[in-house]
Amino acid sequence: MEDLNWVVQVDDEVKYTRDTSKETKQWKKHSIYEVPAWVKDLNKKAYMPQTVSFGPYHHREAPLQRMEEHKHRALLRFFRRCGKPVQSFVDALTKVVQDLKDSYEPLDPKWEKDTHGLLKMMTLDGCFMLEILLASTANQLEDDDSKDPIFSKHGKLYIMPHIRRDMLMLENQIPMQVLELLLELLPEVDEKRLDVKNHPVKKKERANELIVKSWFPKAHYSEMGNCLHVLDVYRKILLQPKEKQNNPGKETHETDKPSGDDDEIIRSATELNEAGIRFKADKKASLKDITFNGGVLRLPLIVVDDATESIFLNLIAFERFHVGAGNEITSYISFMDNIIDNEMDVALLQSSEIIQNAIGSDKAVAKLFNSLSKDITLDPESSLDVVHKRVSGYCKKRLNRWRANLIHTYFRNPWAILSLIAAIFLFALTIVQTIYTILGVK
Repeated sequence: MEDLNWVVQVDDEVKYTRDTSKETKQWKKHSIYEVPAWVKDLNKKAYMPQTVSFGPYHHREAPLQRMEEHKHRALLRFFRRCGKPVQSFVDALTKVVQDLKDSYEPLDPKWEKDTHGLLKMMTLDGCFMLEILLASTANQLEDDDSKDPIFSKHGKLYIMPHIRRDMLMLENQIPMQVLELLLELLPEVDEKRLDVKNHPVKKKERANELIVKSWFPKAHYSEMGNCLHVLDVYRKILLQPKEKQNNPGKETHETDKPSGDDDEIIRSATELNEAGIRFKADKKASLKDITFNGGVLRLPLIVVDDATESIFLNLIAFERFHVGAGNEITSYISFMDNIIDNEMDVALLQSSEIIQNAIGSDKAVAKLFNSLSKDITLDPESSLDVVHKRVSGYCKKRLNRWRANLIHTYFRNPWAILSLIAAIFLFALTIVQTIYTILGVK
């Protein structure tokens, strides 16, 4: 009987549920996602905050409880400075509370019912996040901050790096609207501190610009438009050129036309180098600006440190779950995994100033890039597909294949090099001896 009721229910839904626009609108509102277990299993620590929680997914978890008192202090600190009642902010937040709820996929039903609790959490988390951003961009801290465990030089050096790493986790985001509404409460003195001009377009960019300055203080900033959260801003700045520039290497050379073989796997950096490909760092390029022209592969500079793995895994997860986000970060990581097989490839890229190694051995860097690309799906229409085909086409040319085989066979092993030199020397002596023999006969 129960099965029959289910059949009737589905038939009714098929018959009467024709308009899917409401469902589509709901999907478009999602921007913060809970990472499923099948993704987390590869590296659980990379997706789980270690110091502080932001938003509902890790709220009140025992290991993160110590930061709750500091959140409350940050709230008092913020509203003391702006000189406005907390209720003024809560009222503004109440107007967009449904948008805040819709940002999360999924959202525990308890937060759907407990709107007051959600607003309290967003206020505390938003004030703490904003105070961390302000403190990390300030040239000098306030006089009363010298002994503060978080908002002091000591805290900036030892605690804030861990908080800021947690701020770049997909499950640990809060909607950008919260930061934007808080920034509207700041007095003019703090706007000058943020270097925000009174231009209406610039006003909309205050939160974005503050986030960029916190992580990339020397980066060239240009307007980003509406951003979803801190992780979204971080991703966009990685994909934004550091300076507006004219790139003279964009034209296609006849010798670098793409190969017709789509299934060719790109070779490692050392193998590409053996085929005559040179590597050059483009320090003004973004992560999506990888070009190959005239036998030169240009890649952006990347600094590899202890936070790199967690940041990129969360960026890849965001691209995976947010429809329409793009696939540039995923494509970049896949490309780097292709050209890095071992420590020799890392050493070559490091000598070309493409990689700055801040985690130790070259082997560790190679292992890092190899692990980042596990279980990722690539878009066949990726912007790097053309670069991939050009590199493969270059390596397939007869002269380049011959050069690569020669170097691989005779110049990788020092004993092979000595044997080759000895053979050449003996061959030369044989020729000389033959000449003298012929001359002696005459």
